[in-house]
Amino acid sequence: MATSRKSNFNDFLPLMAEKLGGDGLIGELCKGFQLLMDRDKEVITFESLKKNSALLGLQDLSDDDLKGMVKEGDFDGDGALNQMEFCVLMFRLSPELMEQSQFLLDEALHQEFNFSL
Repeated sequence: MATSRKSNFNDFLPLMAEKLGGDGLIGELCKGFQLLMDRDKEVITFESLKKNSALLGLQDLSDDDLKGMVKEGDFDGDGALNQMEFCVLMFRLSPELMEQSQFLLDEALHQEFNFSL
């Protein structure tokens, strides 16, 4: 992941978490996942991310940046992001939220996916 992308990233997740709470934030992340995913494969691929990235204001990211996002979040090594991987990646890209709300992530993932970190 390019350093310049991180420095230009507007971190709205802490504000969303404050306004929506854990369940609401996970719900919004799931909506984002739905916008970006490949409808047939039901995962986010590089191709679906490139095709749909403008919907979330990411149209200026290079192919290398988009590939880096998929690679960074791809925990199971299948070359794509499932819904859980996408949500975890969004939290990881938000250092302020991670610092202030580790418990929020754990609680929300446990409630939504029956998963604990």
